[in-house]
Amino acid sequence: MEITITKTATPAPLKAEESLGFGKVFTDHMFVMDYNSESGWHDARIVPFGRISLHPASTVLHYGAEIFEGLKAYRRADGGVQLFRPMENIRRMNRSAERMCLPLLDEQDALQILETFVKLEERFVPYSFGTSLYLRPFLFGNDETLGVHAVHNATFMLIASPSGSYYKEGINPVNIMIESEDVRTVRGGTGFAKCGGNYAASTRAGERAAKMGYAQVLWLDGVERKYIEEVGAMNVMFKIGDEIVTPMLTGSILPGITRKSCIEVLKDLGYKVSERLLSVDELISALESGELKEAWGCGTAAVVSPIGKLAYGDKEYIVGDGKIGEITQQLYDLLTGIQWGKTEDKFGWVHKL
Repeated sequence: MEITITKTATPAPLKAEESLGFGKVFTDHMFVMDYNSESGWHDARIVPFGRISLHPASTVLHYGAEIFEGLKAYRRADGGVQLFRPMENIRRMNRSAERMCLPLLDEQDALQILETFVKLEERFVPYSFGTSLYLRPFLFGNDETLGVHAVHNATFMLIASPSGSYYKEGINPVNIMIESEDVRTVRGGTGFAKCGGNYAASTRAGERAAKMGYAQVLWLDGVERKYIEEVGAMNVMFKIGDEIVTPMLTGSILPGITRKSCIEVLKDLGYKVSERLLSVDELISALESGELKEAWGCGTAAVVSPIGKLAYGDKEYIVGDGKIGEITQQLYDLLTGIQWGKTEDKFGWVHKL
């Protein structure tokens, strides 16, 4: 693939790493590529970061024809930069695109885009452990018509944001509320796709939980309102007795790359891992009996996030002793060690640039 590069005439100064936060600062450039049903993908280009122009009738504005991904570039101790399982993100993006009737990307072209873009913006990859360059690829339909139909014109873009450490003050367990009113998605819907509508649909419950002092909600399935699915922005795992349980992928749960990595690491370490249906009744019973030893969310942003308290109905339950558990800490140390190049990558997940 030929990618034209137009460099900015006004490079931005680097921000102090301790003040980065998440998603507030952006790099100098953005990648843009166009699609139409006659020519396919074309005009791949990196241009100075800036605003984009859309027709008022653009498909994405009216019918939500869009998907996105999230991954990171990490600075190794030797100064080099690497990605973590980027092909998993590319393949998941294509599965999302297929579900939303958006054009798919050639896998090798997508990898080349990531490599070329990160190399150009390498100075923005921070150095402190826990920091990263967050990469946000996204794809949207932009037919200039109000008709509802498969997309004939689309745009693929990639932007990047240098981000601070998720745990600046250490890994503190979060409080989660089990949501019993709203549902995020249903089987046969778009739950497995990483599309904006899923996140928009979750906002009301998240705001309700926040007002009650909880960090996120834990979703139940949309059909029986009975089975645990995922936390607001992460997949979820539980240690019940000697079994580590994570909800099985039924089509309504995002197939997280961190989730997949956690499962592979845990099995390699010799733990019993089950991907199965887990009812809220079984979970509450395990909490009440003391069988639930640990619980954590897992996702790109936090890697793992220990759960210290679960609320259901009018009751609150402390998970374990309310602190980060042994397995949660073990997972965090191993995965972050691989991502930042401090631990041997025996799985072949690292993609060095």
